[in-house]
This record gives sequence, C-alpha cells and structure tokens, in this order.
Amino acid sequence: MARLAQTPNLTDVQTSILETVREFVDKEIIPHAQRLEHADEYPADIVDGMREMGLFGLTIDEEHGGLGESLLTYALVVEELSRGWMSISGIVNTHFIVAYLIAHHGSDEQRATLLPKMATGEVRGAFSMSEPGCGSDVAAIRSTARRDGDAYVLDGQKMWLTNGAYSSVVATLVRTDVGADSVYGNMTCFLLEKEPGFGETAPGLTIPGKIAKMGYKGVETTEMILDGHAVPESAVLGGPDQLGRGFYQMMDGIEVGRVNVAARACGISIRAFELAIAYAQQRHTFGEPLAGHQAIAFKLAEMATKIEAAHALMVNAARLKDAGARNDVEAGMAKLLASEYCAEVVQEAFRIHGGYGYSAEYEIERLMREAPFLLIGEGTSEIQKTIISRGLLKEYRI
Repeated sequence: MARLAQTPNLTDVQTSILETVREFVDKEIIPHAQRLEHADEYPADIVDGMREMGLFGLTIDEEHGGLGESLLTYALVVEELSRGWMSISGIVNTHFIVAYLIAHHGSDEQRATLLPKMATGEVRGAFSMSEPGCGSDVAAIRSTARRDGDAYVLDGQKMWLTNGAYSSVVATLVRTDVGADSVYGNMTCFLLEKEPGFGETAPGLTIPGKIAKMGYKGVETTEMILDGHAVPESAVLGGPDQLGRGFYQMMDGIEVGRVNVAARACGISIRAFELAIAYAQQRHTFGEPLAGHQAIAFKLAEMATKIEAAHALMVNAARLKDAGARNDVEAGMAKLLASEYCAEVVQEAFRIHGGYGYSAEYEIERLMREAPFLLIGEGTSEIQKTIISRGLLKEYRI
C-alpha cells in the first residue's frame, strides 16, 4: 500500500488532474503554508497558480470555458489541497458552490454571463446564508428583499462569508414575502454583484473587514451589510419566476458543500498522519523509534483506519450526486464521520509529537487549530445527525 485514501476506477483524466494538483501542493503550498498562515496573509501566488491550472473552472461545463469535471473529481482535488493547507480549499469551495447553483438553477442569461468568467477565476463566488443571529437555523434569517418597482431592495446583515472580499458575486439568501404558507417558501436567493475588496463595494453593500479567527487564516471571512442595496429582478437566481425557491436551491448547494467539507477533513487527516508517522520513525525514546512502541504503533493503525473509512464515505456521497441521486443522508454521513475523525486523528498526531506539537514551528500546531472548524462548517455534527436520522426514519417508516 503506497498511500492512504486511494480511489479506485478513476479515469485517466482524473488521475492526471490529481497528480498535477498533488505536485502543486508539494511544491507550492506545503513549503509556504506555515508562514502564510501565521501571518494571516492572503496566498495570492498560490491562487494565481490555481487559476493557471483551471481549478476555478474544474466543474463548470466546457461550453462555458470550464473543464466539465464531476463532483468526485472536485472532492478529490479538495482533499489534495487541504492536505497542503485547508485555507486554500476554502478559496475554491464557496466559488464552486456558487458556480454549481448558477449551472443548475440559474437562468440562461446568468449562466452565459457569469460562468465563463468564473471558469477563469476572473469572477469569484461567495455564498451567504448565515447571520449574526442564525447559522443552521435558516428559518431565523431576518435579512429581507422588498419589491420597489422593477427592482428589489435588500436590507440586513450577513455573517461568515468565506471569500467575502475577493468575490465579485455573492449568492445570498433573504426573506421575500411571496405569500407561501411555509417560511421556507418565502425565501429567495439573489446573485449580488460587487467589486472585490473591503468597504462599500456596491451601493448599499459593505464588506466591513476580516473577522479574526483561531484558524482557517489567509482566506478572508467577513460580514456583509446590506443597507438599501438595490438589484434588478434579473438578480434572482434562476430569474423572477424563481422567487420563493431560494431555500431549496441553497440546500442543493449545501449537499455538494458537505461533500467538500468531508474532503477537507480527509485531506487534513492525511497530512496529520503523514506528519505523525514520519515523526514516529525519526524520534527515538528508550533506545528505539517511537513507532517501535506498541502504544504508538496502535495509534497509527487507528488513525489510518479512520482516514480510509472517512474517505470511502466521501467518495460514495460524491458518486451518488454525480449519478443524479439525492445524497443528503450520505453527504451528512460523510461530513459527520470525516470531521469527527479528523479532530481525533489530528489530536493523536499532536500527542505523538509530544511537546514539539505545541510549538508554532511544527505543522501539527496549525492543524490543531484548523480541524475544529470542520466540526461546525456546513452544519454542525448535531445537524448532520438530525438530517441522517430524519432520512432513515423516512426510508424505514413502518
């Protein structure tokens, strides 16, 4: 066995893409990640390299200038990028979700206008549901869009936008009163176009600044203030006849996003294992390498097993979505297991490093701060359990 988390039955194209990305990660990301992360510096050179490889258009159809690859290919690329530095995968993740939403739910005009520029990375996407008073409780969204002639005027405060500053289009879920019986039927997704940067990047749309975080640095996470931001009705995702469909569109995007988070968790776990097994063979105690002690050898065995299990669930969820099947339960399972196992694997790697793991000079210190984010992002573990159990009870109803 040469390497953990191998994926069977890949095409030659998929294999070539992954080999290219892996080489890029080893040469351009891992050697620089620690310095950039500690400085909380945006990885502009790495982003330029990803643009040159076409990663921003990985899943966008060839007719719109992309590579037309599957969710599985994307997830495996994210796994590789996260092995190098999780923040890099965050830069492409929300962009990918927005491109997916436009490709599957957008109007012909939205696809023709935005997807070619998104494929090159000229236009980058951000995704906005959360607010200061709500995260997983989407029904608690308070931001609104009201009709004003042929336009809509948006007001409210959104939270936790990855790529909030560097993006040019933000898929944003707000309340619209369309007379539906359910609160979810009164939500609409708008594609808000803005200039990249901080401050008032469009009239009535402000990106105040970066939110300071424990980890997940380099990539910016921001708020977004909407204060009388006017957009034409063509800004509704899918066009004006899709008013009130925003919640359901966003949930479709979240399904692919959860596969992405599972892939991130697998990538971090793989890197933690690589660091741990290397250190365990280099560090000697009581006259032999750490790996020669059964207690450490057993930790390595358990870590590797967890990585393989999480990777298999992630691949299965991606392949189901690619086949056109609903995968909310499977994506939830993959996200749940991969994120929980990631936290466990990283902590075991940290323990194997002993006191050196607490040093900022060692890479495992960064992973210890990054892994907890995956327990929260794209829905907490408790939310995943709710989704899984509801799906199972529906399937096994008596």
